[in-house]
Amino acid sequence: MKVKMFKIERKLGDGSIFLAKVTVTKSVTVTFYTIRKRIVSFILIAAFFLAQGFFLNLSESLAKDELVPPEAGKEALYWLDALQGKARCFLCPRQCLIPVNQRGFCRARKNIQGKLYCLTYGQPVARHIDPIEKKPLFHVYPGTKSFSIATAGCNLRCKFCQNWEISQLDPETARVAFVSPQDIVREAKASGSKTIAFTYTEPTVFYEYMLDIAKLAKQEGIACVMHSSGFINAEPLRQLAKYLTAANIDLKGFSEKYYSSFCEGNLASVLGSLKILKEEKVWVEVTNLIIPTANDSDEEINKLCLWIKDNLGPETPVHFSRFFPMYKLVDLSPTPLKTLIRAKEIAYKTGLHYVYIGNVPENAGEDTICFACSKLLIKRAGYAILENNIVKGKCKFCGAKISGIWE
Repeated sequence: MKVKMFKIERKLGDGSIFLAKVTVTKSVTVTFYTIRKRIVSFILIAAFFLAQGFFLNLSESLAKDELVPPEAGKEALYWLDALQGKARCFLCPRQCLIPVNQRGFCRARKNIQGKLYCLTYGQPVARHIDPIEKKPLFHVYPGTKSFSIATAGCNLRCKFCQNWEISQLDPETARVAFVSPQDIVREAKASGSKTIAFTYTEPTVFYEYMLDIAKLAKQEGIACVMHSSGFINAEPLRQLAKYLTAANIDLKGFSEKYYSSFCEGNLASVLGSLKILKEEKVWVEVTNLIIPTANDSDEEINKLCLWIKDNLGPETPVHFSRFFPMYKLVDLSPTPLKTLIRAKEIAYKTGLHYVYIGNVPENAGEDTICFACSKLLIKRAGYAILENNIVKGKCKFCGAKISGIWE
């Protein structure tokens, strides 16, 4: 018997591919006298290469199926088998149909041998301890620490993304040492953080990881919050909501044209997510990044505010955030302060109670004011709390109930 050829293939840490072919020609003839010897010899050869840490990918003459690599991560939730080995993902509204060995739009979910795997599980590229105000969440445990994590990837393509270095990073090339959900909860607890925040990039792309962390955190008495685009399907969002205390959702604009042109997403899905979070009794705050000439018209801001008041309630905090040239929108100027002030005035006129201005240093637009008596409730300087006049969820001066999660 002559072994013609086999191939060794391994993906290296820098993203390159190691390939080797071993060919046994006429000059190197291997003869096996018994079936037993052939089997033992094959096992010894395979064991040798495995001991070197290589992942064997035999040619069609030796094997037809590709082995599942260890970097595949965990099998994904919310997908179904489709024809010809393809996998249909139902995690977000894109519902990608993913062929074998290909990934979805988010780059974080890959079809391996007809099964969908999440490549981001246990792979946080960022772990920091932040003030909860940085999320931003202004009506949730003011002045406390939030253990914040993110993985690579995103299911949108926002041209103005401020964290594009990691949101647009390929999860397969951003491999880090595995960090289990138990590790995250342990670290959060040791840091004295009141909450664990899924933030920086889009948490939807590490859904399975986030869900497992949130379940464990709840058992340990640690609240979980997220900052998300809200571009996720209803069923997975309702499942996650059982373990979420609060969420800040980026309502990036208020027209389908804007979402299509600037984010490669759609508005309807995000509005649906906001309604679901409200229904599931998750505390919701909304952030709107105002970009000059893109979504800064009085008409669009007014429509956005009215929708929030009518569907989420006037007590929903709204953060108007200043745009700075970033990623693919470097030719635009920063949002003028007067535009943000005008947006805040519009929001108050529509009946919203709590309106904030963000990304503007040394600006009083981040203070919390009582909607009933107009007295100062929370004085902020950056992420620091200088004064807090909310006592047991009420205004210290007039006794009005101030919506939020305070204790």
